[in-house]
Amino acid sequence: MSTPIAPHILRNYRRVQRVLERLDPQGQPWAMVAPGSPAPRGDSIVFPGSFNPPTLAHLAMLRQARVWARQRYGGHWQVYAALSRQIVDKETVERMTLLDRVVLLERVLSKQVRHAGILLLNRGLYVEQARGIRAAFPQVRRLYFLVGFDKIVQIFDARYYTERDAALHELFALAELLVAPRGSDGEAQLKELLARSENRPFAGHVHALPLDARYRDMSSTSARQGMRLDEVPVEVFDFIRRTRPYAPPDRLDDGTERDVYAERTRALQALLANGFGGTSGG
Repeated sequence: MSTPIAPHILRNYRRVQRVLERLDPQGQPWAMVAPGSPAPRGDSIVFPGSFNPPTLAHLAMLRQARVWARQRYGGHWQVYAALSRQIVDKETVERMTLLDRVVLLERVLSKQVRHAGILLLNRGLYVEQARGIRAAFPQVRRLYFLVGFDKIVQIFDARYYTERDAALHELFALAELLVAPRGSDGEAQLKELLARSENRPFAGHVHALPLDARYRDMSSTSARQGMRLDEVPVEVFDFIRRTRPYAPPDRLDDGTERDVYAERTRALQALLANGFGGTSGG
């Protein structure tokens, strides 16, 4: 790769990599802040996701969640995007790398969502993430997880648990859920889901988040498949255009293929391992 990466950007990559290396997916649930993010304390909203890539809908949900919480409770609310080394149902989604996603998300949030932070987690289930956040940051008081409607369906799905009700009782003792609409599924569908007999005991811990209709159909999947500037922040558009994480390999004249993003990833890892000498595309 011929495009230089500034030394301060490489240093940031290394700081993030060190935090990720300390999070063991097989260890006890735990959470850490990304470099530069404030430690959670008081009232916090955490938005777990793969952010592969971050979209305008992600940013709108974070902003709206803070507005909702302030209107309901008052006071100061911290908001966090959260990424895990273990993502339920998305383990096969590899590109872009977790390291790139954290660094890119940090860049986006610093410019577009005021005072937002990033949490890094070692586990994938929400009950495990709640345990990890409470263990790592005991000064957190109210804890809300921000999720889309598709995720609340997953949270109530017995397939993900050995003992569903026990896990849900533990989850809702630790956190509450704020649910954003997705596609055609909104507040009415949420009420229907919560009215089911098996879900009714937990309904008081789940709240609907109003969200502008233009964000309902935006998703990381659609952004990966056909990148449009009206779905992703400009920083994300520029990064994807330059590094091409979702593009197929180029077919060269000699019949071989060139994978631009794979080359960049290998070169970046070499730079990080060798003290930041050389160049890379960032």
